[in-house]
Formats: sequence, structure tokens, C-alpha cells
Amino acid sequence: MTQHRRLALVFSSPGYVRVDVESVPEPQPGQVLIRSRLSAISAGTEMLVYRGEFPDSLAVDETIASLGGRFAYPLKYGYALVGEVAASASQENKAWVGRRVFAFHPHESQFWAFPKELVSIPDGIENEWAIFYPNMETAVTLAMDGSPVLGEKVVVMGQGVVGLLTTALLSRYPLGGLITIDRYPLRRNMSTGLGIQASLDPLDPQFQQKLSDLLSVDVHYHRADLVYELTGNPLALDQAIQMAGFHGRVVVGSWYGTKPASLTLGEQFHRGRIQILSSQVSTLNPELRGRWNNARRTAFAWKFLGELQPHTWITHCFPIQQASEAYALLDKKPEETVQVVLTY
Repeated sequence: MTQHRRLALVFSSPGYVRVDVESVPEPQPGQVLIRSRLSAISAGTEMLVYRGEFPDSLAVDETIASLGGRFAYPLKYGYALVGEVAASASQENKAWVGRRVFAFHPHESQFWAFPKELVSIPDGIENEWAIFYPNMETAVTLAMDGSPVLGEKVVVMGQGVVGLLTTALLSRYPLGGLITIDRYPLRRNMSTGLGIQASLDPLDPQFQQKLSDLLSVDVHYHRADLVYELTGNPLALDQAIQMAGFHGRVVVGSWYGTKPASLTLGEQFHRGRIQILSSQVSTLNPELRGRWNNARRTAFAWKFLGELQPHTWITHCFPIQQASEAYALLDKKPEETVQVVLTY
């Protein structure tokens, strides 16, 4: 079989990535060859890797074969790649050739994979929408774990990609109010476009008063019923607890890496019976597993992506050869970015 060469992104040390030219390993029986078209950079997890803020002892991902091993440099990492099946190593999977697929795979220009590791992209879904698929699954899981109730007041902290997708889902609920919070005007403007009540700047000197006024529109209840913490900043978790009302829920969708979260678990937390809930896309809420499985969640995620068409949230595209510029932009000028994409 012909020896293939590829471009592969490697996190080499804190603050540095490089793009290697390397041989593609020989395929195993049953594998198919993927030629990459686009891959999305995660401004959350990937930036923790870029900055060296990941726990050394943690497995990269125990559920995804291409992300095996532990967090340690040098490291290949990434999980949002769209490509096409270009060849099959055996006759049994020839039918896959020509299909557009999504792969939870690091940033590489081509690679072999088993079909069971791939997700077929439905007809009608553009590649530029498909790269949002893993974050869409995360947003669906966040909505499920928060379990919004009719008429509740909901606050979403953080309007990066996951925050925007979660907000888009929540905007379809018959809520009593939906407020988002983000430091950057670009993201607040995108959030406002989703038809929410308001999007606030946490650095605004009048922030607390504005938030209080919005939560007090309903005179019967003056706090949030449900708060999503999606900023990636551990300081925001304490703020989320203070926003929640009696028996309110705080859903933590952020992963802080090695950064500790210092919490003030005083009167508001204890007397308010505040619930802090973890949310993680690798598993489904045990209470829902009798009716929901990964396939059902996947089908809904694709359906909603087709309705939302979030390609307008792609703010920058870089050829993979310029990956170092892409990561530097996300690190130094996050206010200019939402979704940054590598092209092949």
C-alpha cells in the first residue's frame, strides 16, 4: 500500500505548537483513510493544554481511542475534525469511501481510523456547521443536566462556543428570563442575536445592579433558578452561587485544569440550599438513561445544528501550517475570537 505523508499539529511545550511532516502509520484491517478538511480549536480544553495548565496525572480521554495516554508534552490533541473518507484498507468498508465524516481526532491532515470511531455527517449539514458537533453535544448535555423548568429564570455565564450553543438551546424553552454574561462585546452581540432577555458585561460598574433589576422583573422571585458556569474561570463559580436563589441549581460545565476554585460556602449557600451540579458530555445523566442513549443525543445534536447553522460564529480560519498564529491569537486576543478553525 502507498506510504502516505501528513501534517500533524503537536503541542511541544507551554505556549508552543509545531506542525510536523510525518509518515502516516500503515492501516490495520478494516480501517479507512480520512482526508481532513477542517478542524476546530477548542478555546477551553485546548488552551489549557497550550498554556500547560493540565493535570499531569490525568488521562487525555479514556473514551476516545485517538486520544489515549496521559497529558504530557509533546502531545497531539484536538477533538473536532471534519473530513472525507478517501480509501479503505479492506474490501469490507469500501462503501465508506466518499463519505463526509466527523472524527474526535487531533489536528492531522490525514489518518486511518475504524468506521466505528467516525460519525457520518448527515446530508444537508455543511462542513462549517459540522465542526460544532462536539460542542453541540456538550450543550445538549448541559441543558439536560440543568433541567430547566417552565417559567424559570436562567443565567448563562460565558458566551464562548459552548455558552452560545447552550444559550441557543435554552432560548427555545418557555423560560421566565434568559440572561447571559461575558466580558467581550463580540460575544455579547452574538448572544443578543439569539433572542435573549439581555447580555451583560461583568466588568461594568453597574453590573450587579443591572443583573438584580433583570432578575427582579418577576416580583415573586428575585434570584436565578438556574445558573450555568461556562467561563472556564474558577472565580466565576463563586459568583454563580451568589446569583442562585433558594434551592437554585448551578451547573458547572467549565473544566479548570490545574486552577483551583475558591468558594465562599456561607449563608447564601447553606441557607439557600444551593445545588452545585457537574456536567460532562462523556456520560448521560443516569436519570435519563432509560430513555436516552448516545445515538439519540447525537441525532438531536445534528438536527439542532441544521436549524441553527452556526457558521457565522467562525471568526478566523488558518491553514494548519499557520497553527502557531491561531493559538497565539486565542491566547493573547480572546476578545477578537469565537470559533477559530484550521483548514487543510
